[in-house]
Amino acid sequence: MSSPRWLTALPVYNEVKYVSGVLDEVKRYCKEVLVVDDGSTDGTSELLASRTDIRIAKHDENKGYGAALLTAFAYAKQHGFEMLVTIDCDGQHEPKRIPLFFESCVPGVDIVSGSRYLRQFAGDTPPPEQRRRINEQVTAELNNRLGLKLTDAFCGFKCYRVSSLEKLDIQEAGYAMPLEVWVQVAAAGLSVIELPVPLIYLDEKRSFGGVLDDAQTRLQYYHLTLDRAMAAPSVRNSFCMGNVCTAE
Repeated sequence: MSSPRWLTALPVYNEVKYVSGVLDEVKRYCKEVLVVDDGSTDGTSELLASRTDIRIAKHDENKGYGAALLTAFAYAKQHGFEMLVTIDCDGQHEPKRIPLFFESCVPGVDIVSGSRYLRQFAGDTPPPEQRRRINEQVTAELNNRLGLKLTDAFCGFKCYRVSSLEKLDIQEAGYAMPLEVWVQVAAAGLSVIELPVPLIYLDEKRSFGGVLDDAQTRLQYYHLTLDRAMAAPSVRNSFCMGNVCTAE
């Protein structure tokens, strides 16, 4: 009996400071690694091109965090992988936890989602207050509107059952992409479990880019994305009076 095909994917944009060290660690815990280079201009692309131990999908220009993840989804489906772990490349996620994500995606589970707030770890870094508050607010709203029980709406450390991705039709290319994922996951009745991960912030002033560095603007963008995702006809038909129902 052949072993399952597992892929770890990292969306990368201008991560020249971290990318080599993170990839060296990721390779210790997963044989197959994909980097989605989302139009880097800081030397990251050259570093990636010098490696022979990774797969690379390259965007000619920066398309956004969500777009990079969608490229990873498509790659995993096209190349016959059964499980896909996504992990950020900024040092916030510990690659040593990758096998646990794969192993936790047991039959009957569609998505294993990391949570920085499920429990505390020794050495946790206090999150920037605005980010914590927005995460808390949006997570509560998702749970209320979708009938979910999440504790962390935005953690990028996840494991997806690749066959389950066929039930999603994600369009959002930016940082709010996970919100559209959660809406469609709830509408499709997919099974989600959370896995605790440490809170690690190496750069508390890290930019979202442009106007999204303003907390209120970012929150408005998240709400617009959530409302748009909820208004999609395929999603509306799967909800009854605010509760998740069987999709038609």
